[in-house]
Amino acid sequence: MGRAAFLCFSLVLLTTAILLLSLNGCSSKSGTSVSVPPPMGTIQHVVVIFQENRTPDNLFHDPVLIANGADIASTGLDSSGNTITLQPEPLGIDYDLSHANSAFVAMYDGGKMDGANNVTITCASGATDCPPPNAQYYYVQSSDVGPYFQMAEQYTFGDRMFQTNEGPSFPAHQFIISGTSAPSAASNLFVSENPSGATKANNNAGCTAPPSETVTLIDPFGNESSNPAIYPCFEHATLIDELDAAGLSWRYYAPSAGSIWTAPNAIQHLCGPNATPPNATSCESSDWLNDVIIYTTENPAPILNDIANNQLPAVSWVIPASQNSDHAGSTATTGGPSWVTAIVNVIGTSAYWSNTAIIVTWDDWGGWYDHVPPPQVINNGTSWGSGYLYGFRVPLLVISPYAKASYISHVTHDFGSILSFIEQNFRLPSLGYADAHADALSDCFNWGQTPLKFTTITAEHNAAYFLNDRTPPAGPDDD
Repeated sequence: MGRAAFLCFSLVLLTTAILLLSLNGCSSKSGTSVSVPPPMGTIQHVVVIFQENRTPDNLFHDPVLIANGADIASTGLDSSGNTITLQPEPLGIDYDLSHANSAFVAMYDGGKMDGANNVTITCASGATDCPPPNAQYYYVQSSDVGPYFQMAEQYTFGDRMFQTNEGPSFPAHQFIISGTSAPSAASNLFVSENPSGATKANNNAGCTAPPSETVTLIDPFGNESSNPAIYPCFEHATLIDELDAAGLSWRYYAPSAGSIWTAPNAIQHLCGPNATPPNATSCESSDWLNDVIIYTTENPAPILNDIANNQLPAVSWVIPASQNSDHAGSTATTGGPSWVTAIVNVIGTSAYWSNTAIIVTWDDWGGWYDHVPPPQVINNGTSWGSGYLYGFRVPLLVISPYAKASYISHVTHDFGSILSFIEQNFRLPSLGYADAHADALSDCFNWGQTPLKFTTITAEHNAAYFLNDRTPPAGPDDD
């Protein structure tokens, strides 16, 4: 074979290989995913549902998943070397666990994953017999999370999805819109905790927080104490800016404007504060007014209305109200499985199903035991993410007609993977933060398969329940 013919033959082989990869979303034997973009126009809508504070060991103790190879533990270790058998409990409970950076450090214990018993527990006012023994080692009883099990068994479940940051909700929600919690584009620090101050911080976050609010920073060596706390208003690029530049629609659905869960309020140009921070009282940018949608008692589930009215944007971030969040600490926090199911069912039974990818994950581990040590960026002071990446496992569901059916992904993912998927799908540039260091969920899809037909998920409450729920749509009352 001549040189020209050989080069032509090689090019054909390479092209064929790339085509096969793009159709199948292949992953390598090492467990790393080959990132290839979906075929142009196949996915026109991405819905990111961001729930609260659970690990796979805690929320997905599903015998079917376990039998099919999902890495879910039934026992755990404590710091004394004891083996603790995980016990079932309701989704709604009257205690909460710390998920501060210090709780991460305690539970991680240098990679031994035996320090969950050292995670601080807070009991709700009036709680009795609280906390139960070995409270950090419980899992949610299957009767309360059946809808999640149905989704995981039918579509793709990820058992190597890691929270990007080693801390609580406020920085986690920054990572889900931008892949970083840095206070500025040039900073080598990360915001590492929830805001604190003289007022109730969790309802006064971001660029409209009172002047007394501050937030802790962590340096590239994992030290928090060496950095002065700053006001919780930041400035750097986000995925929202890339969507705006490309003329792509987006919406961020959230229960309250000032919440630590409402990520755009902490990015100054997305908020557009009505006065120079820290003296602002409201966000007034066009992005905020047009595309940050706050739940009200008159419109308690706007994502469901937008789907019904054929107004689903290209990218949606869907944040639950507290009662639908899966957050521990209240016996009333039980609506999450039905809330997620309502959104999935409404999309699944609409014309959007054929071109939509729904990605469900949880913002942090919530202090619950998990047995899988996360990958760690060496705290060398120079590598991107040094000092604060990566956090513990959180569950991942990928639901789409092109999601692999009954598939368990053992590939390492993090919040940056969601951003990378959106960027690749819509042909957007990389932000250069967590997205640049993550896969793009490629192994979770098979673009060449016959599109999956939607099967309705069974849950206690349906979409009509949430559209008519007049409970005040509260944000978090803690972290």
